[in-house]
Amino acid sequence: MNEPIYVIDGARTPFLKARSGPGPFAAADLATAAGSALLLRQPFAPDQLDEVILGCASPSPDEVNIGRVVALRMGCGLKVPGWTVMRNCASGMQALDSAIANIRCGRSQLVLAGGVDALSRAPLLFSDEMVRVFAGWMAARGWGERLAALKGFRLRHLAPVIGIMKGLTDPIVGQLMGQTAENLAWKFGITRQDMDAYAVESHRRVAAAHDNGRFSAELVPLIGADGTVYDVDDGLRRDASMAGMAKPKPFFDKKYGRVTAANSSQITDGATWLVLASGAAVERFGLQPIGSIVDSQWAGLEPDQMGLGPVHAATPILLRHGLDLDDVDLWEINEAFAAQVIACRRAWQDGEYCRERLGLSGALGAIDPARLNVDGGAVALGHPVGASGARIVLHLLHALRRSGGRRGIASICIGGGQGGAMLVEAL
Repeated sequence: MNEPIYVIDGARTPFLKARSGPGPFAAADLATAAGSALLLRQPFAPDQLDEVILGCASPSPDEVNIGRVVALRMGCGLKVPGWTVMRNCASGMQALDSAIANIRCGRSQLVLAGGVDALSRAPLLFSDEMVRVFAGWMAARGWGERLAALKGFRLRHLAPVIGIMKGLTDPIVGQLMGQTAENLAWKFGITRQDMDAYAVESHRRVAAAHDNGRFSAELVPLIGADGTVYDVDDGLRRDASMAGMAKPKPFFDKKYGRVTAANSSQITDGATWLVLASGAAVERFGLQPIGSIVDSQWAGLEPDQMGLGPVHAATPILLRHGLDLDDVDLWEINEAFAAQVIACRRAWQDGEYCRERLGLSGALGAIDPARLNVDGGAVALGHPVGASGARIVLHLLHALRRSGGRRGIASICIGGGQGGAMLVEAL
């Protein structure tokens, strides 16, 4: 078994719900703010890092290698490499796994890794037809050719293409991520009431976590250009109720569907970082780890069933370590959709699914709801795609330390039909 990778510390911004128009912070602003605050409290200088790895699913055109941009802005210096990874919803977890790989092979000893996205700033695009009109205009020589280029222009060509809708549509099966959640609701008989009840509980748990200071160890306040302070996750609905949840209409399948905006994760801006270190780096800098990442796993499955990715990624970890579901003290499964988390729980309870898809002798069992997403999840907090995989690992370690638990698994579904999982231990 490989030596564990130590988690020294971590921080995240408040998760800010996308509302009307671009949010107050670009992705690089979010990552710089959280990372700078985290590095300020470390016993090593930023330029003593071996590398900076940042997951981002939707970097802006002027921040394409956002990992390098942020590393320089945080004061890591010219010699610290910064790079960017992308695995859709698991980009932040991929950054952690990339850091683990480099530490284990000896290329790095001390790494800052995490994820970010500012989805409120996802671009509006021109259609191909409008681009062709522009191209003809730019290639034209003289007004005669320019007027000829405009002959094919129609007002409908100005209709914007919503970038985030294209990004959230699987190009292989042509389905929005929410439609894949509808597939799982049908497959496992998940009702609208099941989803809405789960969503209400997510909001209740996030509210309780904020009220009891359970996010305080990880949150870094943001200050906007106008002086506004952002210090809480603002997608939380303290008034969430079954009556309120019943009001929105299905969004992805308007005729037969059950998945709504209210029982889905929110489109959100946010960043999360973790400091990872080898045993040698812990000794060298006198670091005090909060936990370790013991194992990780990636899995693939049908794109139209992508929400079951956590089942396919976490199960091999359980088997490798001889664990049952209830041997894990706490679980974090990213709440892309309420239906998707419920489906993961039901898949492990389904003997046929476990035999045919996971190669088990029968059903693996049930995760105790009291051990799953104990402080709520993305339905209430939001899902800044690049950051969520790192957030659930960081919060899981804090939750284990607070509760006296030792072992936890963080897992996430990934658009395109994948899953990622990490086994962590608190110290």
